[in-house]
Amino acid sequence: MHYLSPKMVCETKIVAEDHESISGAKKESVLLSSAQMWPSFGGAPPAPDPQEGEGEACGGFIREFHPSEQEAARRIFREGILERIPNTAFRGLKDQPWTQLLYGTMAVMCFVVTKSLLLTCCLPIFLMGMRYYFSRKVILSYLKCALNTDMSDIEQYYMKSPGSCFWVAVLNGNVVGIVAARGNEDDNTVELRRMSVDSRYRGKGIAKALGRKVLEFAMVNNYSSVVLGTTAVKVAAHKLYESLGFKHVGVVEHYSLPGMTHSFLEQMFFQLRYHRYCLQLREE
Repeated sequence: MHYLSPKMVCETKIVAEDHESISGAKKESVLLSSAQMWPSFGGAPPAPDPQEGEGEACGGFIREFHPSEQEAARRIFREGILERIPNTAFRGLKDQPWTQLLYGTMAVMCFVVTKSLLLTCCLPIFLMGMRYYFSRKVILSYLKCALNTDMSDIEQYYMKSPGSCFWVAVLNGNVVGIVAARGNEDDNTVELRRMSVDSRYRGKGIAKALGRKVLEFAMVNNYSSVVLGTTAVKVAAHKLYESLGFKHVGVVEHYSLPGMTHSFLEQMFFQLRYHRYCLQLREE
């Protein structure tokens, strides 16, 4: 496969006026409409200025990563991952009926054995505390692994690798979001990775704009589909992917992250579900 230079894609407008404006895109084979893929970034975009090198809308734009933004990108990624500690520990429990049953059984047994209402009432607090402890332990191990691999040298891993790219969202001069694309020539897919938006700038359509940038990259480079995987438990995250056109194609129960020991206590207090999504761009 012939890959275009990341810069050729990264400096395109956030809002594409028509599929025909994208070099290499075959209109008859495209399964998505332009309205689906490139609506405005935080509202209706201003009229394009042919003198501008980068697309702006409502004071924000998305462009390719620059090495000077390494620490800003790592910070946004780190903060986004750390948010998953309480989400995984507490929100994730609602999707684990067998774990709920186990905890309920433990509470009943505690009351039967001790006859103490106080101890029985304290047990859920202890269980939630253990869930938070193991969630923090495993997710910190995963974060350390990510920060020491691709996120340790974004320029080398994404910008200099064929079929890959890394973008930043800039709003009012600040890097407020990140996303990466990693191509796989074997099955002609591109993976959407490392998407995260600074919590102070959410609700402005930045995440959607970042996702669409990956879709644009995939179309320009003639990939057949875009895939992603997530362990996020927030409903909003899944709704975002679905709003971009992704279809849920499977879930892996008890997903393993780097750093997991699979000890009895860890299995009791930490469980992850890995959701797989796919967006078919064109017929092969």
